[in-house]
Amino acid sequence: MMNIIFGPVNSRRFGKSLGIDLSPTKKQCNFDCLYCELEPAPTVDAYEEVLSVDQIMEALKEGLLQYPDIDVLTITANGEPTLYPELPQLMERINAIKGSIKTLILSNGSTIDQSHVQEALMAFDTVKLSLDCATPRCLKRLDRAHKGVEIERIKQGMLRFRSKFKKALIIEILLVKGINDHPDEIQALNDYLLSLQPTRIDMGTIDRPPAYPVAPLSYEALHEIALQFDSSLPIYIASRDKVVSSPSFYSEEAIMHTLKKRPLTTEDIEVLFDQKSQERFKQLLDRGVIKVVNSSGYDFFVYNG
Repeated sequence: MMNIIFGPVNSRRFGKSLGIDLSPTKKQCNFDCLYCELEPAPTVDAYEEVLSVDQIMEALKEGLLQYPDIDVLTITANGEPTLYPELPQLMERINAIKGSIKTLILSNGSTIDQSHVQEALMAFDTVKLSLDCATPRCLKRLDRAHKGVEIERIKQGMLRFRSKFKKALIIEILLVKGINDHPDEIQALNDYLLSLQPTRIDMGTIDRPPAYPVAPLSYEALHEIALQFDSSLPIYIASRDKVVSSPSFYSEEAIMHTLKKRPLTTEDIEVLFDQKSQERFKQLLDRGVIKVVNSSGYDFFVYNG
């Protein structure tokens, strides 16, 4: 049996997740991202090797028998899952048997302007789309998209999808040093995301060996970039592996000023605040100066003044 089903893995956001790989035998993608963990491969606009829905469902049923306590099914691929031509039919079959299990798809967002893709994504509980760039030049340099994939079509497609998808829409931004971390690129992303209003924005950097010689950013650099976004955007910094500096002293005023700039997660607070500052933070929380807002699995602390 091909490795259609993988995992399960434990996710703090989603619980126990079982993966479904729609392209288990080879990379089939319309992007050739510089940071991809898979070997470089020519981009495609359609799958050359297509599993049948019956094959996937048979593997899934076996997986669910083996792991009956799954919380979420994560649809992904060695490549781009929305290029799988039978995705609407597959989701209809999955939703008919999944019971209380949630569904999640991880997509690069490249096909979101297509109506049949939007229809298929409506069947998911959570949709996570990548958006590393908001300008054509950046898309060409970083994501190296297949001919015909245009950033403006992606952006307009996401807006149309967001207008009708009322469940969790998560945007993932992966930052690469010297490529999409320039203030102009961040400003373009910020302006667009204010229009899109996703449920949450996950911002990270390279944490696995990339296909091409590109470099990650430190947590400190990610935090500085996060401050360039509008404070109303729920940004979760997904990478803390490269924390260099020690936690700092924050007065009550500095804590409130920081939260006015950007909501923070528990992990942010542990990285940024020293022990005394964390105690000060808890006092502000107890007094109601700070409140907690949950955004699709993560608690964000926001200023409540």
